[in-house]
Amino acid sequence: MTKRRIAITAALVATAIVLTACSNLDKTSGMLEHGEYTEGFVGVILPSTDLSKRWESADRRFLKAAFDAAGVAVDIHNAMGDKATFTTIADQMMADGAKVLILVNLDSDSAKAVQDKAATRGVKTIDYERLTLNGSASYYVSFDSQAVGRLQGEGIKACLDAAGKTKARIVYLNGASTDNNATLLRAGYESVLRPLIDSKAYTLVDDQAVPDWDNVKVGVIFEQMLTKAGGKLDAVVAASEGLGLAAVAVLKKYKLNSKVCVSGHTAGIEGLRAILTGDLSATIYKAIKAEAEAAVALAIALLKGAVPTTITGSINNGRIVVPSVLLVPVAITKANVKDVIADGFQKREDVCAGIEELCTANGI
Repeated sequence: MTKRRIAITAALVATAIVLTACSNLDKTSGMLEHGEYTEGFVGVILPSTDLSKRWESADRRFLKAAFDAAGVAVDIHNAMGDKATFTTIADQMMADGAKVLILVNLDSDSAKAVQDKAATRGVKTIDYERLTLNGSASYYVSFDSQAVGRLQGEGIKACLDAAGKTKARIVYLNGASTDNNATLLRAGYESVLRPLIDSKAYTLVDDQAVPDWDNVKVGVIFEQMLTKAGGKLDAVVAASEGLGLAAVAVLKKYKLNSKVCVSGHTAGIEGLRAILTGDLSATIYKAIKAEAEAAVALAIALLKGAVPTTITGSINNGRIVVPSVLLVPVAITKANVKDVIADGFQKREDVCAGIEELCTANGI
């Protein structure tokens, strides 16, 4: 078999797997087998599993619980980081009778194509967490990403102030250039740190976007940054916890961890543990349960043809102004890691395993 035929066969097998997954439906969720639904349902497409654990560990769980509580049928699938799979899942859901799609895009172009196709079929769409630029979503649900960025910048400054550093050498590890959230995050921390850079108090040694938010690629990128800085850095402004923890892994090689301020955001298990050990200076908690419940409320309103009462603002996606629910993020340091656990987002036993004394010392 030629390489071309092997590639084509592999692609067809992958597509068949996705289509089978979309048709293998749970009768207990108000659905019938073989893609036939008893009534209109909501389809949810999550983006990946490898770059962030939240999608499967948190979002899927909270979304399903909210739909189940409302008695509304839902079908949730993960695109596994592949734009073609994302499109295939969306097509199958619409063919099966989805009336609303909740989408976490992999990039704006592929999601826009799905939204435009959905619009021609009378299927409503909701952007969840990530705004689709130039898309046609009916609603957008997320946290205020620029506010998240501001909290990250303030956390870095607070860490440097606590260390008595009025002069600092810093780097930016930004998210993917294709993700509008990364642009907003950077605008947020820039609003705090740019005046200090312009005044020459801080020196921005390097400023790079990490393709696809890839936690493997960022290790190489940050190693190069550290070399460029001559091994002398005071802070790493990392757009996500995954990027921040990858930078910490490099810093550990040179025994610089806990000596360099490093930001993050997600409040995952490893991130909270790194806060307690001092490897991350701060992270940002976004209450995903509230975000999921807000998206479900909007989806149900669309199913019923009702006008939602939960809109908090709007955002221009470059094509239309999208009514939005923008939730408020919370900065997390050692002082309030316990609040994330008390909120039920993470379990104490997971965060405290092997570092019990640190948890006890910080009131957890």
